[in-house]
Amino acid sequence: MARLVLWDIDHTLIDTRGVGRELSAAAFLQSTGQVMREQAKIDGITEPVIFRETAKLHGLTTDRADFERFARALTEGHLKRAADLRERGHALPGVAAALDALDAVGIQQTVVSGNIRPVSEIKLQVFGLDRHILWELGAYGEDDDVRAELVKLSLRRSDAAAEEAVLIGDTPADVEGAQRNGVRVIAVATGRSDETVLRDAGAEGVLPDLRDTDLLVKLVRGDGR
Repeated sequence: MARLVLWDIDHTLIDTRGVGRELSAAAFLQSTGQVMREQAKIDGITEPVIFRETAKLHGLTTDRADFERFARALTEGHLKRAADLRERGHALPGVAAALDALDAVGIQQTVVSGNIRPVSEIKLQVFGLDRHILWELGAYGEDDDVRAELVKLSLRRSDAAAEEAVLIGDTPADVEGAQRNGVRVIAVATGRSDETVLRDAGAEGVLPDLRDTDLLVKLVRGDGR
């Protein structure tokens, strides 16, 4: 039976409604001196990779120090614009109840996200979704470029076996990262990937959203239909 849920953040728990991209653009300008004219693919990709590939689109070659400057600027931006994020963004339907319900049945919850940890914390705090999250068990964008490695790291930090964990995310990359570690996946079609795409990617369970709390708990515990 599962005892640990690994949550993705963007388009699984929250939607920043464009504020996230604005903050990335501001941090890119601050750290590189160039206006971000376009951004690399972001779905299911970790922040260091997004930064590096976006820089390439602008003719820039970057290193870890460049990313760390970007990460600091991105964190500062989220702190300064937390009120704007709260006003324009939103928690996705059913999320707060889902977090409460999983906690009520004794399941630990953490985050496996391409976001860096400070930004992950701010994003969930802004919408009041952080109280059940065990941050020290999670894994974040600054930890590794590859999502599957983040899943592996979170399992190690939580001292959980793969069969004791369930990852919940919205992209095929989430599904792949979990499967490469033998972790079950529940996918939610609240992002850019529809239910068919997520099912074809190999998700064990696929939901249109997180409104059906009872079904989610059953799927996490392994006794859903």
